[in-house]
Amino acid sequence: MLAIATILSAACAPLTRQAGGVADGNWPSYNRTVAGDRFSPLNDIDRSNVVRLVRRCEFALPEPTSFQTGPLAIDGTLYFTSPGASYAIDAATCKERWRATHPVPTGEGVISSNRGFAYLDGVLFRGTMEGHVVALSASDGSTLWDVTIPDAGPGVSIPMAPIAADGKVFIGNAGGDRANVTGHAYAFDAKTGGMLWRFEVVPDTPEVRATWKMPPGHPLSGGGLWTSMTYDEITGVLYAPSGNPAPDFDRELRQGDNLYVNSVLALDGRTGRLVAYNQLVKEDYHDWGLSGPPALVTTAAGKRIVASANKDGVLSVLDRSDVAKGIPLLFGQPTTTHRNVDVPVSREKPTQFCPGMFGGSEWNGAAFHPSLNTLFVGTVDWCSQITLAPMDAPVPKTGDLWLGIREPMNKVMLPWSTARGWLTAFDADTGAVRWKLEVPKPIVAAVTPTAGGLVFAADLTGKLYAHDAENGRRLWEDDLGQPLGGGIITYRAGGQQFLAAAVGNGGGVWPVPVTRSSVVVYALP
Repeated sequence: MLAIATILSAACAPLTRQAGGVADGNWPSYNRTVAGDRFSPLNDIDRSNVVRLVRRCEFALPEPTSFQTGPLAIDGTLYFTSPGASYAIDAATCKERWRATHPVPTGEGVISSNRGFAYLDGVLFRGTMEGHVVALSASDGSTLWDVTIPDAGPGVSIPMAPIAADGKVFIGNAGGDRANVTGHAYAFDAKTGGMLWRFEVVPDTPEVRATWKMPPGHPLSGGGLWTSMTYDEITGVLYAPSGNPAPDFDRELRQGDNLYVNSVLALDGRTGRLVAYNQLVKEDYHDWGLSGPPALVTTAAGKRIVASANKDGVLSVLDRSDVAKGIPLLFGQPTTTHRNVDVPVSREKPTQFCPGMFGGSEWNGAAFHPSLNTLFVGTVDWCSQITLAPMDAPVPKTGDLWLGIREPMNKVMLPWSTARGWLTAFDADTGAVRWKLEVPKPIVAAVTPTAGGLVFAADLTGKLYAHDAENGRRLWEDDLGQPLGGGIITYRAGGQQFLAAAVGNGGGVWPVPVTRSSVVVYALP
């Protein structure tokens, strides 16, 4: 193990910077850059030596939780969140530097999760399950401002990791599968917390409302923003993935196109004005909301694309070369099993379909390796079986889950024994599959490629993997004994490259026992 004195003596070593101002040894945003490609330019850990990776240290949370955080690494400190707390630890030793606690609502149907921070100019930003946006000092965790979103209320939460750029914090609310809850994107002033603009996913305009044909007494619901957005720092365009409509499975109760749910939304970052959109899943009756941050990359052929991997089990690649004219689909490639996708669901008998409600790509989307021109996607291969509720079933009260089916939410998936996962590499220009690997259980954790020729991934069995990014050959693995569903990042501290993973995500819809939640840090000996 590297001596602490050596770490401290190297702590002031300069970090080189990439375009966009990101130091190559830092990981300052949920997907490293606000463009969201997840690629690390570090190559000290590579194909030749990754087999020697060892655990350096571990920081355990006070109790097990739904640990989906994407840690940040900034100048030798790791920052991460749980639903009820924020943490800072030494990035090389895992020694705690500070923690701050936040209220967490309780009650039937409450699903608590938080996916991490945004960072800008020494300040961390996060959402809470109560609809707050909070700014914390990165140095000591003290609260600098705390604002409540204007749409806070029953069923409204903020699980996403925000992003921050150009003096703004971009964030949105979830809860779109709950009655009378719709999604919104917001921009807040990073210094003051003042709201700069608010975008309604389902705006109150005649043109949009005409795409929702609903029986009297049925509230318009849907379009929650569950996961991070991405930002083009050159054009100032923000890309947001909107979620499914509600009731999730009963399209007879909301006939029409249901704009602007299930869409990649391109918004003017200065004003919140809708610039363009692409509704990737139309007339949704499978709960296939857009769930992955839309990665903004430039391919080897010079194409400026949006790579959107979502719950529909498709990698959809859009053209953003002239966003003012739209973001058309270039190609779509399946990422997991598809079965019965066009079969109507029934009120009389159960219907099976794949991907299921928790299939495809969940809250971590596509990653990109620029020198290999490869997109990587991890997915869930797990199918659902549902029976629609009667047409005249009562509408739940505001904020309550509204699926539109007879089964409770914990019974919509097939047995856990049938679930598995996939890790697939695609040519970013053509969509051709370069390699594809099956793993024993779903991949919901982030996928991370590096300049060392590696791609890191993990599954819900507790295995953390390193693969050769060119051919998929497994080079290293570690069994952490707890399911992984959060971030996997690599960074430099004290002049050395480290790997960190958020460990311990399960419970609820994921029938995997969790006995500890922690951040585990690896390095070469």
